[in-house]
Amino acid sequence: MTTPRPIADLSADEARRIALRAQGFLGAPDRRSGVRGILRHLGAIQLDTISVLARSHELVPYARLGAVGRKTVEDAYWQDTHSFEYWSHAACILPIEEWPHFAFRRRAYRNRPHWNHDLPDGVYDQVIKQLRSEGPLTATELGGAKRTSDWWDWSGSKVAVERALMYGEVVCVERRGWKRLYDLAERAVPEELLHDELDDAECLRRLVGLAGRSLGVGTRADIADYHRLKGEQVDAVIAESGLVPVSVEGWGKPAWADPAALETPPRGRHRTTLLSPFDSLIWERARTERIFGFTHRLEAYVPKQKRVYGYFAMPVLAGGRLVGRVDPAREGRTLVAKQVTLDGPKAVPAVAQALAEAATWVDCTNIRVERVEAPDLREPLNVELARLLG
Repeated sequence: MTTPRPIADLSADEARRIALRAQGFLGAPDRRSGVRGILRHLGAIQLDTISVLARSHELVPYARLGAVGRKTVEDAYWQDTHSFEYWSHAACILPIEEWPHFAFRRRAYRNRPHWNHDLPDGVYDQVIKQLRSEGPLTATELGGAKRTSDWWDWSGSKVAVERALMYGEVVCVERRGWKRLYDLAERAVPEELLHDELDDAECLRRLVGLAGRSLGVGTRADIADYHRLKGEQVDAVIAESGLVPVSVEGWGKPAWADPAALETPPRGRHRTTLLSPFDSLIWERARTERIFGFTHRLEAYVPKQKRVYGYFAMPVLAGGRLVGRVDPAREGRTLVAKQVTLDGPKAVPAVAQALAEAATWVDCTNIRVERVEAPDLREPLNVELARLLG
């Protein structure tokens, strides 16, 4: 692919601020649109099973809006068929109006020749029949999620309903105790959206454009990663996606930007907050290093003895920079900072503020700091926490 001539040259700082604004961390948040506005703004919010402070899909709007009620978050996602769950960057909550634009992925699943789980004869039709007469239902209610205690050993009904989810015949309409609640798409998706009429090119143009607007500015790899597209899929449609070519100081690769993001300089108040490791601001490790000079890696699946920053180390965002990490836990009404890593003494007030706000949000009245990577900063951090907690 021949990259067109850039229409603008951005400094590294300008690109960073554009990215922060595009992700909802720079400027006053739009509280009127609330959680649903955040979902539309980001285009996708990742789900994950890990829950320390809260689950990641709760942490994402919290990081942008502050202490929004956790029930408010869940209701915003699932009430009134506002969203659906599907495979985007990973398993994600997506705005319901994007259903038609994932037709290309549903078609790909339907044409997929090989699967990890065998589907017993007749089970698929039986699951659809049961959902039609009894739904919505969980996999357990459909006949069992697993055959044994092994997490990968799915029952036939679980294999069938997950296959139907990928095909688009079934939709996850809610997470109930972290279990998917399945219903037929014909009941759950508004009639005007329930179609696969868009061809692959039209779907990809939409998703590439959405990714560019959600990122503000990004390389080909950044844009592809947002909804887990292939590079060649991006190449095929990016010229017609509405994004414009730019160059960014120090990036070393061509970049594309949302033209609206270039119209006005990013200004406003920076958010200070703990970030979920699954937050879309830091999804892509190479991009995070390029923009923030910060190496981010989730260590939950790393053997304990090999962890550097902790099981669920949450980056701390302050002043538009990533200034540290906190590996949190909860013991009753105490928020435990099991390990704190600070980018020098100047980061102490920001990390303390992020911890204090998070503690209030999850109804903790006390904070205990167990380990600080720089021991001389432990006492200043505790002093600042005591001041904030009164």
